[in-house]
Amino acid sequence: MVQAIAASCSPLSSLPLNARLSPFRCSHRRSWRPVEASRSTSTTTWKHSMFIGTRPVLKEGALSVDGKDVLTDVPENVVVTPLTNSSAFVGATSNVEGSRHVFTLGVIQDIRLLCLFRFKIWWMIPRVGVSGSDIPVETQMLLLEVREGSDLEPSDEPSYILFLPVLDGKFRSSLQGNMADELELCIESGDPAIVTSESRKAVFVNYGENPFDLMKESMKFLEKELGTFAVRERKQMPAILDWFGWCTWDAFYQEVNPKGIRQGLKSLSDGGTPAKFIIIDDGWQDTSNEFQKEGEPFVEGSEFGGRLVSIKENQKFRRSENGSLSKAPTDLKEFVSDIKGTYGLKYVYVWHALMGYWGGLLPGAEATKKYNPVLKYPMQSPGNLANMRDLSLDAMENYGVGVIDPATISQFYDDLHSYLVSQGVDGVKVDVQNILETVATDLGGRVSLTRQFQEALENSITVNFQDNSIISCMGQSTDSIYHCQQSAITRASDDYYPQNPATQTLHIAAVAYNSLFLGEVVVPDWDMFYSLHDAAEFHAVARAVGGCPVYVSDKPGNHDFEILKKLVLPDGSVLRAKYPGRPSRDCLFIDPVMDGKSLLKIWNMNNCTGVLGIFNCQGAGSWPCTDKKVIEDAASEISASVSPSDVEFLEEVTGGSWTGDCAIFSFKTGMLCTPIVSGRVNECHLEGFRVRRVNHFSYQGAQSEGAVCSDRIDRPVQFRWSHSSS
Repeated sequence: MVQAIAASCSPLSSLPLNARLSPFRCSHRRSWRPVEASRSTSTTTWKHSMFIGTRPVLKEGALSVDGKDVLTDVPENVVVTPLTNSSAFVGATSNVEGSRHVFTLGVIQDIRLLCLFRFKIWWMIPRVGVSGSDIPVETQMLLLEVREGSDLEPSDEPSYILFLPVLDGKFRSSLQGNMADELELCIESGDPAIVTSESRKAVFVNYGENPFDLMKESMKFLEKELGTFAVRERKQMPAILDWFGWCTWDAFYQEVNPKGIRQGLKSLSDGGTPAKFIIIDDGWQDTSNEFQKEGEPFVEGSEFGGRLVSIKENQKFRRSENGSLSKAPTDLKEFVSDIKGTYGLKYVYVWHALMGYWGGLLPGAEATKKYNPVLKYPMQSPGNLANMRDLSLDAMENYGVGVIDPATISQFYDDLHSYLVSQGVDGVKVDVQNILETVATDLGGRVSLTRQFQEALENSITVNFQDNSIISCMGQSTDSIYHCQQSAITRASDDYYPQNPATQTLHIAAVAYNSLFLGEVVVPDWDMFYSLHDAAEFHAVARAVGGCPVYVSDKPGNHDFEILKKLVLPDGSVLRAKYPGRPSRDCLFIDPVMDGKSLLKIWNMNNCTGVLGIFNCQGAGSWPCTDKKVIEDAASEISASVSPSDVEFLEEVTGGSWTGDCAIFSFKTGMLCTPIVSGRVNECHLEGFRVRRVNHFSYQGAQSEGAVCSDRIDRPVQFRWSHSSS
């Protein structure tokens, strides 16, 4: 069964929607095709090339797959180390030592590609293109689509080449392009004292015929090769994944308080969707901020100058306050116990930064001086500076960060987490993780410093909490990703910004594409959202297909329970999809946000069916770090192809006797229907369909709109959506 959910978000722009999904030929499941590996060296000219198709080799010519040139003009200082039958490490050497090198790997032209790159220090977004000049600085994943056959008669069945820049010793790698269409490799240590003249295992390159299998097998190989991280399927999953939650951030921001928390939990429970876990976000800790004095005018960014002065809660959670819902707490322990008992909460998480707080620890504070914090001023790498600056890091560059002595970091996390456990807290959300790469000078470099902090953090989680109870955030650098041994949930996008209409569609698209990479290491967290919002249904559908935690950040009393009850069962549990939601294969190399013509399809599975979400992300906002602008006057009709074959791994639930027949169920109308379905999708609404495998099936509905059909999986399903102003 394939459940197909269609969503649009056209009120966020002037783009009218009349989306028609038309037939296409189903592409059959493609098997992994191994190839042999070897190595040879060019001896005749100043430049040479790599060939992948039988064996990864250095040979005059081009990086090719079955005759299709991929990378040309490879300089002689580029080295290839063959690995498996289809993979190799690629690196380069230099005549001089340095803490940062940029090497040319060769020229990429006339090939469809997908990049995942850091547009801010904390976050990745996707970009598609056709040449090296389309590859942004700080690219952390590069996927190429290779069509076999000639340019005039290309094959319908593409293959794929995956480039994953990794960690090589004390150096972290990334990719970038230049205006000459050259693919460049950047390696850096983050510490001028940590230098090298070579990195021979900087980029892992692999080849396959299914992009999802290719990513999975590549990450499994790197897990064993690097030994610094674990893939998602081998990790313990925190129990919050199967329950509905509420985060306090967008409800209160830093003004979070016990009274407001009680009000929010009560209103969700009274409405029939009780929260079973809560994240008490930024605003509960004991901090000091010399840059934001009480009574003085607010200076934007000054909130990031705050520093932790103790590991305990602040006065809001310790003092008496007048509240009509229940007795005010005397400390955090009493408050946690009260809300668990009163509102049936199973899990209470609290927020803290990797360095304790945004500005780290306050040097000289009585309760924190044993951790030897030193004030350091972050320094960003040229790659980060080439993209988008971030307000929070700009502030920390001005105000400094109280960096915990790496020799005491294990003690700090153990003290903090053991105290929280003593107060009844069940887990933590750990934010601001990429800060380490900016303060690594004189501390052994960014890779080594990240390893120290991540090991200390995850060890403390294991010792103090019972359920691998951590959500990681602001850590989308490969420094962190490739040191993720135990953490199983990680935020997969920039923040949810309820007040910014232009970011709603970007958010959904970014998470979906980022999950192609991140989803092999963690369960991607799609972040909180408002259930009462113009784009609420758009976000809710994404959470339904995302295979992710489901939680909102509603202000108390501001809820849309009609939406919430489609996600949350009466006991507070959620029916989470099986895998990270990712774009369908035919969406990997298109831009569903800015090209004015493409819809985004996100697929998933559950134990009985496949799931397909169809989203219109056009016309609302523009991707950051691009000179292109959103097409506001796009065509009034958008077409795409939808088929059960858009769902990968559907054979997991079909059984050996399945003949390929499918039946379609509409969530909106409740109909079992013929392959051609007509429906109206209002602004920010959805149409849902379920397509199920059929061996023998019959149905007699009480309503006149009921219908029965079956269709082959090798034929697409047609949908027609008409924009309506009513």
